Amino acid sequence: MVLVGQPNCGKSTIFNSVAGYKSVSTNFPGATVKYAKSHVRIIGHVCDLVDLPGIYSLTSSDPAAEEAKTYLLTRDIDVIINVADASLLSRSLELTIQLLELNIPMLLCLNMMDEANRKGIIVHLQKLSKVLHIPVAETIGSHGHGIKELFTAAFHLTKSRRRINPPLALSKHVEEVISQMQEFLERELDGNARLNYRLYAIKLLEDDPYFTNKVIKSSPSLIETKKICQQKLSEPHGHAADIVISSERHSLAMNIFEKVAVVRHAKKSLKDSIDNIIMHPFWGYVIMLSFLYLFFNAIFKIGEMTEGPLLSFFENTISSLANDSSSHALMSKISAGVIQGIAGGIGIVLPYLFPFLLGMAIIEDIGYLPRIAFLMDSFMHKVGLHGSAVIPGMLGFGCSVPAVMATRILPSPRDRFIASTVSVLIPCSARMTVIFGLVGYYLGGTAALAIYLLNIIVISITGAVISKLLPEDTPGMVMEMPTYQRPQAKIVLLKTWLRIKDFVYIAWPLLIVGSLVLSIAEWYHVDNLLNQICSPLTDLLGLPAAVGTTLFFGILRKELSMLMLFQALGTSNVNEVLTPVQIFVFTLFIVFYIPCLATIGVLVKETGWQKTLFTVGTTILISLSLATSARFVAGLFLNP
Repeated sequence: MVLVGQPNCGKSTIFNSVAGYKSVSTNFPGATVKYAKSHVRIIGHVCDLVDLPGIYSLTSSDPAAEEAKTYLLTRDIDVIINVADASLLSRSLELTIQLLELNIPMLLCLNMMDEANRKGIIVHLQKLSKVLHIPVAETIGSHGHGIKELFTAAFHLTKSRRRINPPLALSKHVEEVISQMQEFLERELDGNARLNYRLYAIKLLEDDPYFTNKVIKSSPSLIETKKICQQKLSEPHGHAADIVISSERHSLAMNIFEKVAVVRHAKKSLKDSIDNIIMHPFWGYVIMLSFLYLFFNAIFKIGEMTEGPLLSFFENTISSLANDSSSHALMSKISAGVIQGIAGGIGIVLPYLFPFLLGMAIIEDIGYLPRIAFLMDSFMHKVGLHGSAVIPGMLGFGCSVPAVMATRILPSPRDRFIASTVSVLIPCSARMTVIFGLVGYYLGGTAALAIYLLNIIVISITGAVISKLLPEDTPGMVMEMPTYQRPQAKIVLLKTWLRIKDFVYIAWPLLIVGSLVLSIAEWYHVDNLLNQICSPLTDLLGLPAAVGTTLFFGILRKELSMLMLFQALGTSNVNEVLTPVQIFVFTLFIVFYIPCLATIGVLVKETGWQKTLFTVGTTILISLSLATSARFVAGLFLNP
């Protein structure tokens, strides 16, 4: 079973409702950029359920749409569940019409029925089913309404004898040209029974490179025949063939909508009134900046209240171990290292990371993130980026890995490369922990805010410089504003857990093992060798030699560099060893230098080795320049 639909139609919400929370669903479009798969049990049978990235068309060429299209055309699929936003039914039906061409059993799921009713849209399901010749179900995915009935119907459809959906006919003239192209393909390709000739004919007329490359070698005369058929379409209509076919689908979708739906007068909604304020050309920015200030200030206050008592508890435990007898000195050293690893996670990371991810989940589900994206669109153009680059940017505050992957929604390789480079400079949750855990805790919120402001300046300059080196016009962003939703506690907590579990299962064990290894290295003085290797760097930054070892761990995970700092310095009160300037410089360097290994791996996959090396080199150059400059400039303000 495969869930297919347009962005922000609620596919991932439906997927999570039956699969457990395995795919992050957000209240803004373009969140799913890679398909998610899970085994689910439906009326006693185990089935594979796949959630594909949202697509507007099977002809789209962006990487996320290509992944969805490739899956649909190359995998053995028993049934397609086409999830459509019932409140935007006429637009959603354009994709439905295309999916019917695949000749795969299909069920239409009208999701967000509550929103459709709020807009005064009443859909007659039986009429729609009769017109499309497929079953139709209604759901409210966010509340779980109709989910059981939906998957029960989908399962029964897999066992049905009627396996093929008849395609919907376009206008007479367009159908004649499609038939001519189809007949040519059947002759040239010797009637290959496995090919969907009608689908290929339509896609060739639309100049879809995926389908053209599939058959061009088998039929050299295809190009000429395709041009003739495209000309037959374009001349009477005055537009290119792909636009003619797209217009036909749009017209057909509108006609179907008018047959099966009734639209009553809807009163002006509260959403419209709120949007008039928070998306205002002036007050919208005031509200956004005020909100972000309060959001990060709240995280700082929560972390500050919890970090101190927790660290004091672990500090006392480690001190008692240090006073142990000399016969157990090595064991005490190892035990202290392990406890410091545990303390780093509980006492430093979680007090900041958990409230940050919880807050992000809440504002995502409310629907405020896409409003921020809209307000930031003009800023993105000033640094030479496509407006949709805001979406990877928003994800970057959580983790750089999904942020880089989300650049697939951008239309050109140039935009994807610039957005990827900029995304790794955005302070992710791990770097946010370093900023608040060190600068925020020891130097105060103003110093932490200064790093965030500096980060915005660096991102702006970096994006603008790369854009000048790679000039290209960037189109404006057309982005739908999702409805405001009331966050559900269960979904918010599950989403927070899904994002924090990487730290719990990966970073925290690495931290504990790293603390253990560092304790043994200190016992046998191996750490001195690593510190000597890093001494040119630490000398340049004006940091103690013992800090050198921690920089290696930061390449694995950013938060490890801070947590290992306590281990390397032998205390959780780093202000006893480091000056305020050194704390600021260390944090600044960690925030900007080499991305973590997971991010580097995704960069290689998405952009290739050469561009990844450029991105890594850029971050090293920026971090060294800023940190060395800060060593001298910050000394004017932060010296005790």
